Amino acid sequence: MSKGTSGTAAPGELTRGVGPWAAVAVNVANMIGTGIFLKTRVMTCNVGSAKTVLVVWLAAGLLSLAGTFSYSEIAAMMPEAGGDYVYLRRAYGRLVGFLYGWMAFTVARAGSQAALAVGLAIFMNVALGGVLDSRHIDLGLFGLHLSLSGLTLVALSAIWTVALINCASVAAGGRMALVLTIAKVGLVLGVGMGAFVFASGDWGHLAQSGLAGTCEGVASSARGGIAGFGAAMLGALWAYDGWQNVAPLAGEIRDPQRNLPRAFVGGTVVVAALYLFVNAAYYFALSPIEIASVPTSSSVATEVLKRFLGPMAVSMTAVALMISSYGALHASVLANSRIPFAMARDGLFFRSLVRLSPRSNVPARAILAQAAWASVLALSGSYDALTDSVIFASWLFYGLVTASLFVFRKKMPDAPRPYRAFGYPVIPMIFLLVTAALLINTFVAAPREALRGAALLAAGLPFYWYWSHRVH
Repeated sequence: MSKGTSGTAAPGELTRGVGPWAAVAVNVANMIGTGIFLKTRVMTCNVGSAKTVLVVWLAAGLLSLAGTFSYSEIAAMMPEAGGDYVYLRRAYGRLVGFLYGWMAFTVARAGSQAALAVGLAIFMNVALGGVLDSRHIDLGLFGLHLSLSGLTLVALSAIWTVALINCASVAAGGRMALVLTIAKVGLVLGVGMGAFVFASGDWGHLAQSGLAGTCEGVASSARGGIAGFGAAMLGALWAYDGWQNVAPLAGEIRDPQRNLPRAFVGGTVVVAALYLFVNAAYYFALSPIEIASVPTSSSVATEVLKRFLGPMAVSMTAVALMISSYGALHASVLANSRIPFAMARDGLFFRSLVRLSPRSNVPARAILAQAAWASVLALSGSYDALTDSVIFASWLFYGLVTASLFVFRKKMPDAPRPYRAFGYPVIPMIFLLVTAALLINTFVAAPREALRGAALLAAGLPFYWYWSHRVH
């Protein structure tokens, strides 16, 4: 159990050491990854019109915001470590809660962390002129020969550095998240303001279309019409993903009844405003055809910066992406390590992960276990295929958590609700309808990935049977 609203706790209890600004930073840092630097090119190819792309960014932001309203009410009612796992277990039972935790630990969160770490290494390699590609270390472990590239070593170092920082104390982790988030926001603002101030742009670009661009790697079936709009929406939602990430950390946030809604809603509003600002700057500096014709080896942000920085724009963008990836990795480790901790507390995961560090009162074993599994995925190189397969499962659980708001209103009508979901029941219902449409679209457009996601959930059933029977 977490202790009150205090910043201290007795040994064996989680410490509420994360303040309001750090809580907001956890959500902002998770949302701002690489999507805002990379996705606008594909979205321009999807819908063509610059104005429509801006509408898609706004619509995805509003949908994410609609989700935060429901999460805010539920989290303020149940400010416990584990977030979605706790809400799903209480609304639908232990099995549904376990399947969410299983998916989050084995693939969704660890896979995302592996991808962020490898991405960070790639961006560092670009910034250093490719020096990491030429470095290799050969190791012999237990009769196995391993050849690790410089890229792999940097990726593993990033994962374990972040893990050790988060083992120090939850307050230290929160402060680091805040520092990295300020840096990330500054980078995004810097790109946008630089484009407006130094690039010789033209607002007439907003009235133009990019469908005639080269659109490298974008399928013709995802260009124009309803299919194109849907593809652009998925791209924008990917860039917003993480709006619910502070939920697992709820057991360690000070004054959670007030600060959790601020973190959910405030973080999403900040990111939506940043995304709209920097995309407007992109279209001011470049025409939609120029954006749609950016090669996959570059990014829209790089091409914009080239307009006033010249060749050094490549290295500058690589540094920005590296910092952004590190910030997202840190926030993900900080929050999502609490999911296996909460499962272990309920006897539905490895029991040793429930132990807190006697020095810092953080779930250090859960943090290290998560880092170890993320390292395995980074070494295997399978994280991209794995994370693609959980898009369906992730949105299924987002929908189930939002639907749990209706369950709790019926089952617990008199429970204290420090925050009540804005627009209830209309806005939660709209969110559920759009989520259902996205799930159906995933089955139609990417049936293989959807089935892999369903198979991943099914693979957790034997483990649930083992741990649930072990308890009882």
